[in-house]
Amino acid sequence: MISFNYETDFELGDEKLFSNWISAIISSEDKEEGEINYIFCDDGYLHKINVEYLNHDTLTDIISFDYSEGNFLHGDIFISTERVQENALEFNVSFLDELKRVMAHGVLHYCGYKDKSETDEKLMRQKEEEKMMMFHVEQ
Repeated sequence: MISFNYETDFELGDEKLFSNWISAIISSEDKEEGEINYIFCDDGYLHKINVEYLNHDTLTDIISFDYSEGNFLHGDIFISTERVQENALEFNVSFLDELKRVMAHGVLHYCGYKDKSETDEKLMRQKEEEKMMMFHVEQ
């Protein structure tokens, strides 16, 4: 089950559309959907988590905590909508496109994709693009 939680004024327009899309991403990777929580927050909220749990004193757009068991994906994905907005401006893309990229990125980590090496990052970007294109497909 995909759920959306808000620690900021931001809200997704059509949660069912996003939920169906995330479910389709999971299925397309031959994984099973467990409990996945998206938590939308601001920079301050995510920075506190980054410092407290990861010892990183930096701003970031996403932090995911993976509780998956085998093929069953479970976890909490925290997204700073402030950072997403900044990145959208920097990369000259729409807020919605950048948000979809970050949302896909989180669940792709649960599917086993990494982004620490150059090779892994290239594959992650390809997968993000592939999954973003699924957003407009009839579910």
